[in-house]
Amino acid sequence: MSGVMKRMGMIFRAKANKALDRAEDPRETLDYSYQKQLELLQKVRRGVADVATSRKRLELQLNQLQGQSTKLEDQGRKALALGREDLAREALSRRASLQQQVTDLESQHQTLQGEEEKLTLAAQRLQAKVDAFRTKKETIKATYTAAQAQTRIGEAFSGISEEMGDVGLAIQRAEDKTAQLQARAGAIDELLASGALDDQSGMAKDDIAAELDRISGGTDVELELQRMKAELAGGSSSSQQAIEGGNGKQEAAPQQSTPKFDKQ
Repeated sequence: MSGVMKRMGMIFRAKANKALDRAEDPRETLDYSYQKQLELLQKVRRGVADVATSRKRLELQLNQLQGQSTKLEDQGRKALALGREDLAREALSRRASLQQQVTDLESQHQTLQGEEEKLTLAAQRLQAKVDAFRTKKETIKATYTAAQAQTRIGEAFSGISEEMGDVGLAIQRAEDKTAQLQARAGAIDELLASGALDDQSGMAKDDIAAELDRISGGTDVELELQRMKAELAGGSSSSQQAIEGGNGKQEAAPQQSTPKFDKQ
């Protein structure tokens, strides 16, 4: 059971990795990485600004303590000049205490100044790396876009792209359906002409009726042609009578044969 679950997990991870790889756009990944680097650079710059602010605050405190120390020194000299040795001793004692604070602040100031220099150098180096990455990023994006466009154009010309493949399949299906309908129409016409299929509308004719109609149509054409010739010859009336008389003679032929037998 554990082997089956392990295999299922491997299959799921493989499919998920393939799906992610298909959905991933290198240009978006590069832009995201560049954005993260900018955020890191901004944090370093804020760190440099914080250290510089602390250093400046220590400098203000140092200036204030040094001013107090100078003031106490002047007070001690005046007290000693006036014969107040006790006041001079008190002033010098306070000055010594301030001097210790000044020494401690100067030590912290040097430490902060060193940290500020390190962070400033790190920020400059990181800025150079970010600028180089941005240049490389834009170059890769441009190359990727050009390669993608070239690939799409090649696929369009070769007809192997997904869109062109769908168009080709649609054309093939349309041609197949057209050929099928043409074959079916031809088969139905042949079956109707041979009489194998009955026309339910009653408009179709069998082969005998069709042949009679053709002969009748040919006779009418011949008669019309003779009439037109007679009209052109100037005897349209007599020609028409002759044509009509000819038809009467053909119908009365059996009656003329009887008198001939009587004369004999």
